[in-house]
Amino acid sequence: MASKGAGMSFSRKSYRLTSDAEKSRVTGIVHEKLLNDYLHRIFSSPDHVPPAATSRKPLNFQNLPEHLDQLLQVDNEDEESQGQVEGRLGPSTVVLDHTGGFEGLLLVDDDLLGVIGHSNFGTIRSTTCVYKGKWVYEVLISSQGLMQIGWCTINCRFNQEEGVGDTHNSYAYDGNRVRKWNVTTTNYGKAWAAGDIVSCLIDLDDGTLSFCLNGVSLGIAFENLSRGLGMAYFPAISLSFKESVAFNFGSRPLRYPVAGFRPLQDPPCADLVRAQRLLGCFRAVLSVELDPVEGRLVEKESSEWQLQGQPTILLTLAHIFQRFAPLLRKVYLVEAVLMSFLLGITEKGTPAQAQSLVHQVLDLLWLFMEDYEVQDCLKQLMMSLLRLYRFSPIVPDLGLQIHYLRLTISILRHQKSRKFLLSNVLFDVLRSVVFFYIKSPLRVEEAGLQELIPTTWWPHRSSREGRESKEVNEETAEERLRRRAYERGCQRLKKRIEVVEELQVQILKLLLDNKDDNGGEASRYIFLTKFRKFLQENASGRGNMPMLCPPEYMVCFLHRLISALRYYWDEYKASNPRASFSEEAYIPPQIFYNGKVDYFDLQRLGGLLSHLRKTLKDDLASKANIVIDPLELQAATMDDLDEDDEATPAGTQRPMQALAIGGALPLPRPGWLSSPTLGRANRFLSTAAVSLMTPRRPLSTLEKVKVRTLSVEQRTREDIEGSHWNEGLLLGRPPEEPEQPLTENSLLEVLDGAVMMYNLSVHQQLGKMVGVSDDVNEYAMALRDTEDKLRRCPRRRKDILAELTKSQKVFSEKLDHLSRRLAWVHATVYSQEKMLDIYWLLRVCLRTIEHGDRTGSLFAFMPEFYLSVAINSYSALKNYFGPVHSMEELPGYEETLTRLAAILAKHFADTRIVGTDIRDSLMQALASYVCYPHSLRAVERIPEDQRIAMVRNLLAPYEQRPWAQTNWILVRLWRGCGFGYRYTRLPHLLKTKPEDANLPSLQKPCPSTLLQQHMADLLRQGSDVAPSFLNSVLNQLNWAFSEFIGMIQEIQQAAERLERNFVDSRQLKVCATCFDLSVSLLRVLEMTITLVPEIFLDWARPTSEMLLRRLAQLLNQVLNRVTAERNLFDRVVTLRLPGLESVDHYPILVAVTGILVQLLVRGQASETERATSVLLADPCFQLRSICYLLGQPEPPAPGTVLPAPDRKRFSLQSYTDYINAEELAQVEQMLTHLTFASAQAAAASLPTSEEDLCPICYAHPISAVFQPCGHKSCKACINQHLMNNKDCFFCKATIVSVEDWDKAANTSTTSSAA
Repeated sequence: MASKGAGMSFSRKSYRLTSDAEKSRVTGIVHEKLLNDYLHRIFSSPDHVPPAATSRKPLNFQNLPEHLDQLLQVDNEDEESQGQVEGRLGPSTVVLDHTGGFEGLLLVDDDLLGVIGHSNFGTIRSTTCVYKGKWVYEVLISSQGLMQIGWCTINCRFNQEEGVGDTHNSYAYDGNRVRKWNVTTTNYGKAWAAGDIVSCLIDLDDGTLSFCLNGVSLGIAFENLSRGLGMAYFPAISLSFKESVAFNFGSRPLRYPVAGFRPLQDPPCADLVRAQRLLGCFRAVLSVELDPVEGRLVEKESSEWQLQGQPTILLTLAHIFQRFAPLLRKVYLVEAVLMSFLLGITEKGTPAQAQSLVHQVLDLLWLFMEDYEVQDCLKQLMMSLLRLYRFSPIVPDLGLQIHYLRLTISILRHQKSRKFLLSNVLFDVLRSVVFFYIKSPLRVEEAGLQELIPTTWWPHRSSREGRESKEVNEETAEERLRRRAYERGCQRLKKRIEVVEELQVQILKLLLDNKDDNGGEASRYIFLTKFRKFLQENASGRGNMPMLCPPEYMVCFLHRLISALRYYWDEYKASNPRASFSEEAYIPPQIFYNGKVDYFDLQRLGGLLSHLRKTLKDDLASKANIVIDPLELQAATMDDLDEDDEATPAGTQRPMQALAIGGALPLPRPGWLSSPTLGRANRFLSTAAVSLMTPRRPLSTLEKVKVRTLSVEQRTREDIEGSHWNEGLLLGRPPEEPEQPLTENSLLEVLDGAVMMYNLSVHQQLGKMVGVSDDVNEYAMALRDTEDKLRRCPRRRKDILAELTKSQKVFSEKLDHLSRRLAWVHATVYSQEKMLDIYWLLRVCLRTIEHGDRTGSLFAFMPEFYLSVAINSYSALKNYFGPVHSMEELPGYEETLTRLAAILAKHFADTRIVGTDIRDSLMQALASYVCYPHSLRAVERIPEDQRIAMVRNLLAPYEQRPWAQTNWILVRLWRGCGFGYRYTRLPHLLKTKPEDANLPSLQKPCPSTLLQQHMADLLRQGSDVAPSFLNSVLNQLNWAFSEFIGMIQEIQQAAERLERNFVDSRQLKVCATCFDLSVSLLRVLEMTITLVPEIFLDWARPTSEMLLRRLAQLLNQVLNRVTAERNLFDRVVTLRLPGLESVDHYPILVAVTGILVQLLVRGQASETERATSVLLADPCFQLRSICYLLGQPEPPAPGTVLPAPDRKRFSLQSYTDYINAEELAQVEQMLTHLTFASAQAAAASLPTSEEDLCPICYAHPISAVFQPCGHKSCKACINQHLMNNKDCFFCKATIVSVEDWDKAANTSTTSSAA
């Protein structure tokens, strides 16, 4: 007995017997009379009527068992068989019928009480039916989706489309659609939410069926039920994919019992009576104290009781627990008896007294019960606690949740119990993450939010982009008062929620305790093993939704984990001055390549881990002193990466799931199922086994390639923390890293897991919850519109006024509801503290990336999710937490912005990063970064060499790489400087409402002259930079515009057909994208010509003439296609098809005009002359296209004034809000110049023989001859051809050189030779 009491507050020597008077006070030896009085006081009769002292039988420890047997004897009616009961058919233990009573694909828990839909609309019923009497069962709603819950007969036939309530003799309640079903459907009840409890009642005496929601009756749903011979009703449910519930037929106490109705499964009445009597005896022990010196019993408060090792008390407790222990293994009794007792303890006395008493009760359980008994008891106790916490209604003070969390903390403070629960229950059997979640109330009136927040308010406009984009709104005095009252209500709510959050953090602090290693492993290291497996299950099951921890749980878990982690981090710093504060936290880079932390199959920046270990093994050896076993490298072949063929070690393989129709299904046990019972689902039920897919490898399979590491389960404290000769997790420190430790290594692993959690689902959930704020804004806008209509509506139109007043009331009520719900969301998800957590995580990732970057090639080992979290967390802070909390108010905001800008600028083209997705994410993040003034300024603040390197990467040729985002970045740097390029939205779209005004593309122009200057310098200095970049831009422009023209031809043909037809929306989207790309490429060309005109106009450069000719050719093609009268472009623009909103004359014509003005007006005279000659020499040039820009059908006569534009025609003069007077004057000057120059060119041109024209373009005379083959063309054609191909146009011979060719010179040479 003493050996089982390890950790007890008394020792073996307390049991020694002695007659010494002084020691008798300590040891508690009592005389016979006092013992008799004590035992009679403890084991009094159930009716609590004490017999006369003279008549009662003397009690001692010899005859106590006989007395106890009499005490625990129950009446015959309590002992009656719990088998067949009148009105009920089937097994006495009621569960879900997993052998044949189901339809579709379902996941069922181990206890056969929880079920998850895994197909379109699966149905399952219970094993027991009723035909007479009044019966009730409860359903715990775990997800609020599409489900139909109720009753059916055995003859009902269901399928994937029709479930309970869709057939005769089946009846259902659907809280998702708020309806009742019996073949037909009508409105009924209230909407349910996750965490609600539905009571299903059937009265077969009166033939009625009704439902309750959280104990509140919804009224009779159905009457006149069919009864009689063969009519018996089974509890049944139909549920859609991913929806989950848990049934309580009576195996546990009903949460909301209904008078007169009996649960389908009888409670264990006899055992319940015995357990309650034994608990009464135990309570008596706690409230009675022996005084052996005075020889009397002393009454005292049970909260003050202390276990002191008195033999009399210990022997008394031993007799109690001998009979109590077997009862405490039963689910019903644990919840009805032990749970109630412990909750009562936490309600009485101070928290310290309650904690002390619970601790002693647990000591007694471990002392007097067998290990397997106390383990079963604790398992059931935690399951009941978790169930009570999750399915308790939200009350204004959150008192129920606080109550259950305090008891949970009291249990977890008991060291032995905590380690057992952590090792075997919290992550293996339970969904312990539920303890860290605060559910959001769907019905604010039932949660008491109306009393807590009596005054509602909502913002008139929303903005998520910080102060720079906020519009100043004048607030009336009434609105100001409402807002302040609303904010006070929100603060009251937040303070109550903070109480719950603090208790949740305390739970995690207990689980992260690393000082309780006496007699075994410390809690923190057990937690690390379980936490890593939890992450693995969620990372490996991302394609299988039922296996994942729900994102809303993950968000709360992350915030509590960060709070506990930072507490221990700073606590370690306080005792170790050389360590770092949590504000300076980061993950050292060696953790990513030394193999001490398992990242499962998550992608690294450099690709697969096995590939990196092969290619970088020399760098690992030289920089980190890590040598990889050649045999391990040899094992890491592609065959080893075939996950389906990997063998699972017998010791780590999870139990397999069984197929309900008799076959064994090779599926690993899911790691996280949205199980309503909070236990693990362990059975697949399927009526179509062939539809089941073979999953990925079992989650616990070990990696084949490890660098001197142990599996997660085998690691010890020394393997993680290290010792004097072993660095633990920090093995392989690179020379760039400091020698002093940051903190305890175990905390580094917890921090790494927190970053991974954010990447798995937290960011997704943060974005999802913004929907509540969006709903508020939409309803607020609708309410304002309705109020405006009310003010404008004539008083005589009573019918319209009535409808508008009704709409106004509906919108106001909805806004009252949503504003209170928004207060809850802000308090639980978007509070200032939560924002600081995400900001801290962002800074952790930035420091981690910076330290990893210093390791050179070893940076490739970093998991991709660190870069993803850095990008996404910044996006969340900027977009999701405003306007209530601004990112600009965060400490170190400017510095953080600059550091992130430096990372994006350096790594978007980093060759060490090979993953396409992460490279795209980096590019998109940089593109978004330069759209906002505050972040663009941050890019300008990074060191000059990094800025220049970034621009150099942006100017890399567009071939063989994704270039659209690169081009977009260059365009954003220019927007605001180009011709007519100061708009935020296109002129023709101003009257339409944008889908999201916060999109980067809809931000006000904010050009960067500094980065433009870097671009100009690079294009001037590099002899190859400008030609290769501009040729690639011209190639892509040619492709994009040609694709656009081809697509609008197809669209036009489809639109003109007489028969009804639809244009594919994807085709329209691609068409619009090609148009937008063409415009952006033209803008990049405009920027280049403006910044560095000599690239095109200084013909001393070898490529200038060719680039200018190519540019002129493309500009003329664009102009001709867009400006032709009643052409294809005009007709498609007129159609205004959905998806082609951006296609219009203005954006593309002003871009072309900007280039022409720069070439023909703003340059020097010599440059203008060259540009004019090249433009006019192009055979596609039409002066009419230039006239079109000013709304003129034909060129004006020389010397005449331009007439006023026709309003029905396109003209730049119509866009005076976008094009200033100076720009218009330049266009007019350009038109005058081209009119004059084209007239001169026409007069001076001589007729050319067809034989002398270039046989490729037929636009220019022959001017070049190829060597050695001697074929000829114009210089423009051959120069453009030689950029991509060295073979002759005609004979495919390799061209060695190109020489000038002049017909007259060659003719004279030939004549003299003759």
